[in-house]
Amino acid sequence: MPSKDVSTPGGLRRTLAARHLTMIAVGGSIGTGLFVASGNTIAQAGPGGALLGYALIGLMVYFLMTSLGELAAAMPVAGSFSTYGSRYVEPGFGFALGWNYWYNWAVTVAVDLVAAQLVMAYWFPDVPGVYWSALFLAITFGLNALSARGFGEAEFWFALIKVIAVVVFIALGVLMLLGIIRGGETGGWQNWTLGEAPFAGGFAAMIGVAMVVGFSFQGTELIGIAAGESKDPARNIPRAVRQVFWRILLFYVLAIGVIGLLIPYTDPQLLRNDVTDISVSPFALIFDRAGLLAAASVMNAVVLTSVLSAGNSGMYAATRMLYALACEGKAPAVFGRVSASGVPVLALLATTALAALCFLSFVFSPNQVYIWLLNTSGMTGFIAWLGIAISHYRFRRGYLAQGGKLVELPYVSPFFPFGPIFAFVLCLVITLGQNYQAFLQDRIDWVGAGATYVGIPLFLLIWAGYRLARGSRFVRYPDMTFPFRSDQPARPSRLSPTS
Repeated sequence: MPSKDVSTPGGLRRTLAARHLTMIAVGGSIGTGLFVASGNTIAQAGPGGALLGYALIGLMVYFLMTSLGELAAAMPVAGSFSTYGSRYVEPGFGFALGWNYWYNWAVTVAVDLVAAQLVMAYWFPDVPGVYWSALFLAITFGLNALSARGFGEAEFWFALIKVIAVVVFIALGVLMLLGIIRGGETGGWQNWTLGEAPFAGGFAAMIGVAMVVGFSFQGTELIGIAAGESKDPARNIPRAVRQVFWRILLFYVLAIGVIGLLIPYTDPQLLRNDVTDISVSPFALIFDRAGLLAAASVMNAVVLTSVLSAGNSGMYAATRMLYALACEGKAPAVFGRVSASGVPVLALLATTALAALCFLSFVFSPNQVYIWLLNTSGMTGFIAWLGIAISHYRFRRGYLAQGGKLVELPYVSPFFPFGPIFAFVLCLVITLGQNYQAFLQDRIDWVGAGATYVGIPLFLLIWAGYRLARGSRFVRYPDMTFPFRSDQPARPSRLSPTS
């Protein structure tokens, strides 16, 4: 069984409690995708199509989290799926996954800092946006520089605000549907029989919704990164993973169901999908119809919380991944240095430097910078998910091939092999279908397609480069190592007490 040591000399410290992990999982699955983009998904695919899309992708994410939970509970390391990819698939595969993930979250921090400019413009239209980016970048850096617990506490409260907003929204929506609060008179099942409802737009609309929903769920895998600094990971990781299913059911499926019942999918306001105009968020629309006149301001504050939460989480995830790569000899060793409080400060500084791309908005339009950065990082999150599914499948096969017993694992994914296979296939479809519209026009939009899919050839190029430089090969099942087994003692490492 994995050790319960709270720290490792010269390395990271296990200071994240169970409540931190739970809220990290929650915070990763509630973001602007739910608060802003959910209306657009209903307008495209109808209330039934949107609900089915969220449920299907939610199921995929849950299977991915059970896969990651089995790996992380047995081997709680900061490198997470990069380490698992190296150990159970191929060293170059793990190398490419790690650098891909570091870049993904470092750029996502920049995206969130630009989004914060756009949100703050609602209240302070005359203040230059770069000032807000500088302020929030400093805050995010400070929270992560203190300690892992500093990040955990901030994420706990950020996530709590989002949870309260969604719970209040669902409760308010149900009361409106029951007629207890005015504003739901035009709602009900008739919105599911209006026009083409409940399923509008056909299969093409469902594919489009799947793309948006997939982005909405990105970040749930952060519990795998946080496992390296979790207290008693063998107990707390499975608990957090089990709760993901109910979080998805409550925060996404119920919320989308309420919106679909209260607002007709033909409502033109649902088509608007812009973080700069929170007044047309389906949440704000329903709050407004319930008589809460300050709905737009309240939702703007919640979206700002979501943006800062994502930036905080991104800074943490990218920093820990770069640290793990350095400890494994796959990044400059200097990034493996840790402060007295257990923070890889130089890795944090490198991540902050890339996040400073947000200051491009000083030269270009914030909206332009937001779209540019979003396009460059969009594909990388899905590649990480594919890596989780592949790593878990090969881990379990190799573990059983060497005579390992499932009862010896702290947590066992109950859906193997269906879970990782289903997650891999559906995630692959979503990844390849990101911008399928570009190929259906009279003239193929090569620029748009290139911006969308550049992450795939870049990942493959990094992987191939590592294989050529190091001569790495796929790890055979008999050659796999399982450091948590008593007959396979762990090799020394600074990643964690159990790596």
